[in-house]
Amino acid sequence: MELPTPPPPPPPANGSSRKRKSSSAGGLGDLHDDMLERVLARLPPSSYSRLRAVCRRWRAAAASPTFLHACARVPSRDPWFLMLSAASGPAVSFDAAESAWTRTRSAAAAAAPGNSVPVAASGGLVLYRAPATGALSVTNPLTGASRALPSPPPPPNHHQLLAVAMYGAAPYRVAIFTGDLPDLSMAVFDSSTNSWSAPMPLARRMPNDASCPAAAAGDDDDDGTVYFLSKSGDVVSTNMQRSASKQYSSAVVPSPAGAAAVAYFLSNSGTVVACDTARREYSELPRILPVYSEYSVDVVACGGAAYAVVLAEYLDTASLRVWEFAGAGAGEWRQVAAMPPAMSHGFRGRRADINCVGHGDRLMVCVSSGDGGGCFMCDVVTNRWEELAEHVDGDGEVSEFLAAFSFEPRVEITV
Repeated sequence: MELPTPPPPPPPANGSSRKRKSSSAGGLGDLHDDMLERVLARLPPSSYSRLRAVCRRWRAAAASPTFLHACARVPSRDPWFLMLSAASGPAVSFDAAESAWTRTRSAAAAAAPGNSVPVAASGGLVLYRAPATGALSVTNPLTGASRALPSPPPPPNHHQLLAVAMYGAAPYRVAIFTGDLPDLSMAVFDSSTNSWSAPMPLARRMPNDASCPAAAAGDDDDDGTVYFLSKSGDVVSTNMQRSASKQYSSAVVPSPAGAAAVAYFLSNSGTVVACDTARREYSELPRILPVYSEYSVDVVACGGAAYAVVLAEYLDTASLRVWEFAGAGAGEWRQVAAMPPAMSHGFRGRRADINCVGHGDRLMVCVSSGDGGGCFMCDVVTNRWEELAEHVDGDGEVSEFLAAFSFEPRVEITV
């Protein structure tokens, strides 16, 4: 039996068509405080200094401890690169997420007694050192909070400082390496105890020893890696001078616990020295290029691996290549990335110097010379290169950056 079709509804009395009543969607003002803090925690870090000026409620949320906990639950953030130049002025960073230049509050730490300069970074913190006194301080460039560290112990036998390394976040550690081959030593600061260890000597291991850092590079018991570069002596042309802040700089790949590391630096003869801080030993790795070659080199950490970046001239062109040391029996350097020749050829004849820093899979190369320079970003995994846009200061002048330090912008990180 077929059911009858129901009649259509009667038209409205005023003759207009029927409309569905819509309800307005709630805005951020309708959110509970906990949910609002979670939303604000997901904003780009560059907006943290501005959100306090939006309204009283946002200003109160930004000052709440639960807001900091919400920020801590954000698993990771794209890095910022704290840029260093010969000219004084406000601290400038490159925001990798926004691909834009931004200011930081690092100038507060740089104004510390002794005209401190950055020498290392880890997580969301940057380590500063006063060249005149050797005093160390830690700052969060995003918030401007800073803290002076206790004075490090005097090095044994009047050793000269080779490098300063920083690794971990909470707690973080600072390692200073002193001496001259074959007599090397180190001392480590632990923020959880606010104290330094006594200087510890490093024993020498041969590169083919299975227990040396180079041979154990792929071992599951590897405690992590720190890479740093001292003055490179005959490797770099005598008229080239590295940025003062890069003289003792470091790049770190921490262990899961963040308590130990293997450190790499260049000796005066141009060899790479690997220092295992857990085993307290070191070894020399093979040369990348012959001793008579003239090139600029830096050591960097990306994605949990060590790389040497080399800018060299060969025949009628210049090349910029990234090398990784293949340990665990191979005992040789292998190329993993190279700047396109159309980009690197511009460095030919300019006697340029390079300073590099890594974060995740990103590698930044700052090239400087008497004829100017530039900053380049490389994805080590895909070998994709790009030149960063120029930064123009308040006077309309193009900034020339000599080096950079990478950090993860996190407002919740304390010093």
